[in-house]
Amino acid sequence: MDDIKSEAIFKFQKRRATVAIIGLGYAGLPLACCFAEQGIQTIGFDIDDSKVRALNEGRSYVGHLAAERIERIIRNRTLRPTVDFDQLCSCDAAIICVQIPLGEGRTPDLTYVKNTAKEISVRLSRGQLVVLESTTYPGTTDEVVQENFEAHGMRPGRDYFLAFSPEREDPANAQFETRHIPKIVGGVTESCLAVVSAAYGMVFDRIVPVSSARVAEVAKLLENIYRCVNIAMVNELKMLFERMQIDIWEVIEAAATKPFGFAPFYPGPGLGGHYTPIDPFYLTWKARQFEIPTKFIELAGEINSFMPNYVVSRLYDGLNHNGKALKGAKILLIGVAYKRNVDDVRESPALAIIRELERRLALVCYHDPYVTVLRSRHLLREMKSVPLTREMMDNSDAAVIVTDHDCIDYAMLLENCRLVDSRNATARYRKPEHNVILS
Repeated sequence: MDDIKSEAIFKFQKRRATVAIIGLGYAGLPLACCFAEQGIQTIGFDIDDSKVRALNEGRSYVGHLAAERIERIIRNRTLRPTVDFDQLCSCDAAIICVQIPLGEGRTPDLTYVKNTAKEISVRLSRGQLVVLESTTYPGTTDEVVQENFEAHGMRPGRDYFLAFSPEREDPANAQFETRHIPKIVGGVTESCLAVVSAAYGMVFDRIVPVSSARVAEVAKLLENIYRCVNIAMVNELKMLFERMQIDIWEVIEAAATKPFGFAPFYPGPGLGGHYTPIDPFYLTWKARQFEIPTKFIELAGEINSFMPNYVVSRLYDGLNHNGKALKGAKILLIGVAYKRNVDDVRESPALAIIRELERRLALVCYHDPYVTVLRSRHLLREMKSVPLTREMMDNSDAAVIVTDHDCIDYAMLLENCRLVDSRNATARYRKPEHNVILS
């Protein structure tokens, strides 16, 4: 066993290893780029052949990853995208970066993880490292993933190495590139921890080892629960302070001057992205097995899920105040991505806002320079971004700022539209005469 561990660590430390990244999405592709850019042979696997084809042609389908970056590592042949899982046999590490959606009753759907683990298990060779990065509930790694390998007589720490290491991507945040974000790693055994630390040590500036895979799994959940609960708190306060005619943005700005004991969070139209709105409920589901209610998580989820409806209600009030019904009104949404300066619409509050507006028979269009075509299982139709022209604004009864992209001309919006500003994006341009509803 010590020989296998020592050989694996030596190979990673000398950067002679071949690394497989399985799942080339918003988490997997940046990770694959990091390994490949360090000159490490990296094979990227995905079941979507259109993604593999795009990468092999040097094209990027993830907005914050430049095509030049993809083209460079493809040209250097340090990244080889493929749909052929048989190439796993030549890899020293297999890193799983697939989605874990929520199914009926907010139950974690492990289909992608289980299928990936099965693909690895039939090709697993002695001394390989397997790492799960998908955000999940505690126990997934050493219960669900490990079970697939035990069926083939493989034991972690003896025949192969198994670990969990949560991805911590923040798309479009130029301040924190993937390899500069401290990397939490938790092994199923001590040997597994030593090997996974060596593997990620090839790329990341700092490795943060923890005592088990379960601690690593829960650490990522805590990060997202912390964010979810605090955003829910300020969203609830926003609704209260509006009734009290107090500007919550000014309140937060004042409170944030305290140099200790306070971290600012900001209200908005609801949570978006694949992680923060969904991940906390992995723990809620697991907690039910231990008969412990997770009240804070459930309540935060309720508040944040309500916010798109609150935005629509504020729009309704604003139109009504100006003698206009919501039914038949022409509503222009500004931004449909889940956060500023990205092209990702997964779980975006814009989707719920569009659904509710159309349910109330409003006529909805949107402008988003990052999302030229909007397709979602949550919508009944495909939509295309419209140009933000004076004519478009003049023909709209109101505009709703859902996503505050930096490239939007907010001063022009103020001059030409009735506005619901759910992000406080127009604060620096507002004058008393502007018709703005803050939601």
